[in-house]
Amino acid sequence: MGFFGEGYWFHDYLRPLGLDFHGTTFVAKTTTLLPNAGNMPLDNEWRPIERRPKCVIVKPLKGVALNSVGLAGPGAEALFDKGKWQKRINPFFLSFMSIAKTADERKRELCEFVKLFASHLEKFRAPFSVGLQINFSCPNVGVEHDEQELVDEVLQSLRTAATLGVPLVPKFNVLFSAKSAKKVNDDPNCDGICISNTIPWGKLPDQIDWEKLFGSSRSPLAHLGGGGLSGKPLFPLLINWMIDAQREKIQKPISAGGGILSLRDARYLLTHAGASSVFLGSIAFLRPWRVSRIIRKINAGELD
Repeated sequence: MGFFGEGYWFHDYLRPLGLDFHGTTFVAKTTTLLPNAGNMPLDNEWRPIERRPKCVIVKPLKGVALNSVGLAGPGAEALFDKGKWQKRINPFFLSFMSIAKTADERKRELCEFVKLFASHLEKFRAPFSVGLQINFSCPNVGVEHDEQELVDEVLQSLRTAATLGVPLVPKFNVLFSAKSAKKVNDDPNCDGICISNTIPWGKLPDQIDWEKLFGSSRSPLAHLGGGGLSGKPLFPLLINWMIDAQREKIQKPISAGGGILSLRDARYLLTHAGASSVFLGSIAFLRPWRVSRIIRKINAGELD
């Protein structure tokens, strides 16, 4: 839905067919601290200039997409200065990711973002209705972690951001084990967990047939870093992760997504896999006509 809920050009054309996100909690596109060119050129309103961005490959028949957008954006200060977030009334989440190369530099970036957020917080019309998603899993910005190092960084980040006094939800992909997520869950500054983001190109080759999906063992976005996979192959990986999460006794709310392409998928996550909520992503361009119905049925409690 973009930085402010404006969506993308194809939303306008497909809304009559069912691509409508009314009834969901808005989560802003992830921003970085400083302006970041990424791989998707943006216009003056920070919307994609290209109708079919060269950093995104969509294969609707296979139910998959590969993207290397790379967190393109104007930086947090420009977004706060726009004033649109501050005018929102309904509960929503901002999303932030530190993209510096070292843990110490990422810590400094998060500290600066928290200071910036805090300076604007009193200007929000509904200051107690905004939360912060801290993204640790974008595969397109060159940030890689050892898992234990990532756990330590997440816990430190939660302590830093806790000074804001808003709900904090870290976001991971399924490469981050449920066992490690349990350590995050147990931290008092964690209010929930978001799982999962895209899978970096080439990962989990025993479970993802990359060559079958894209016709080559080499990523078609290799020149842009490889990209991250969204869509159908993520769903069984997400279910397995959720089973592990139940085994680890993760008690905090889990917002689960990744490969949801039908109402049946969403229902299964909520009724059998232990999700507290679900989020919809690539379905918007893979199966757009199903979006509004899924939202309507879930909100009506029709889970059987």
